[in-house]
Amino acid sequence: MRLNRYLSQCGVASRRGAEEIILGGRVSINGHVIKELATQVQPDDKVVVDGSPVRTETPVVLALNKPKGYLCSRGDTHERMTIYDLLPLKYQNLHHVGRLDKESEGLILLTNRGDLSHRIIHPSQGAEKEYEVVVDQPLNAEVMAKLVKGMMTEEGFARAERAWVDTAYRAHIVLKMGLKRQIRMMLYYLGYEVTRLTRIRIGWMKLHGLAKGAYKELTPTEVERFFKEEPAKPRLERKPATEKEGDEEHRPARSSTREPEAREPRSFKPTRGKKSGPPRRGAAEDKPSRFKPKRDSFSPRSRSDDKGRGEKSRGPSARPTRRPAPRGPRRGPPSR
Repeated sequence: MRLNRYLSQCGVASRRGAEEIILGGRVSINGHVIKELATQVQPDDKVVVDGSPVRTETPVVLALNKPKGYLCSRGDTHERMTIYDLLPLKYQNLHHVGRLDKESEGLILLTNRGDLSHRIIHPSQGAEKEYEVVVDQPLNAEVMAKLVKGMMTEEGFARAERAWVDTAYRAHIVLKMGLKRQIRMMLYYLGYEVTRLTRIRIGWMKLHGLAKGAYKELTPTEVERFFKEEPAKPRLERKPATEKEGDEEHRPARSSTREPEAREPRSFKPTRGKKSGPPRRGAAEDKPSRFKPKRDSFSPRSRSDDKGRGEKSRGPSARPTRRPAPRGPRRGPPSR
């Protein structure tokens, strides 16, 4: 067992507080000062803290039904009543797990087990606390939805895990957080005033059967059953991508020794407007071409070409064009 956990079970301090004590050189094992946090403690070792020997205490877990008007504290400067006034002397060394304010009532735990306290108080451990709340105005589902959504308060962001309406003026609220006066502050921001607040459940343990001001010591079996850790939610595994999705990692690797596969000759697609394949025999004779050969612009047009044409064909556009003179160096007059 690690030294900090051993000191926590002995009731010296919490695990974090025990680490500070160890680093300060205040702990010795079998006469040797220890400053290593990873030191293991054997059952026959003699552990001394500040000159006083310590030993592990018998684990004790106590359930108490706190009445209204009591403080969750070991002592008060104004001499007000505390929850330790309800307990015998042998339970005075237990520390309370969490708090209930003076005006609240219901279930609270006391123990000397630091690991159990951390499991219940810390929100990540999943220990739920259920409260029965009575207010001064009628409630509705919209108010419950706002409690679950959360809001900013003086103590920070506060929200409920679940909330539902029992009657017009009574509701049930489940928390994992532990902000100071959290439920009262949340309802106050929504325009409500809490007239009665009772914690009726911690973990899987309910308040039924325990009178106000009464307490009960839990057996190890009950502690394991009521405050066991919730199993972690299984992580959703991502399905491997197929070849259609383009995931290269899941495609079968090609062997470098495999012979290249024979491929068919690549076919060329015909261009637009032309048919593929060799020209058909006699195609030119079967179907005349759409385009006629252009007339030579330099040859003079004969009268026979204009025979049978209308007057429009004999216009200026139908006159033969003259052949332009070739460009070149100017020559002198021809010799006679």
